[in-house]
Amino acid sequence: MNIPSELKYTKDHEWIKIDGDVATVGITDFAQSELGDIVYVEVETVDETLDKDEVFGTVEAVKTVSDLFLPLSGEIIEFNESLEDEPEKVNSDPYGDGWMIKIKISDTSEIDGLLSGEDYKALIGA
Repeated sequence: MNIPSELKYTKDHEWIKIDGDVATVGITDFAQSELGDIVYVEVETVDETLDKDEVFGTVEAVKTVSDLFLPLSGEIIEFNESLEDEPEKVNSDPYGDGWMIKIKISDTSEIDGLLSGEDYKALIGA
């Protein structure tokens, strides 16, 4: 199981890469493996400002649909549009080409509430 230590995580199985006041968000290797083959990623919240833990989109796998929760408050400034044609990138490269959104963070103090790689490993029992 791949859990990069330089990233932050949520209890909802999302990873966050912080770069200044911009965060890139996707779902973890664990999450994509639990979901199975991903067939669709929907994000219709680009250019919206949402609060932490609000639903920003959904990911659809062969057997289920799961909500995606915003890990930090902020404006969704970008969606990885390549996922519209190739949602399987979330399965094949969850921390790279399978990223989902970028957020302009509105409250950087929320970063302290995210899980470290070690904390996330403990959460999933890895």
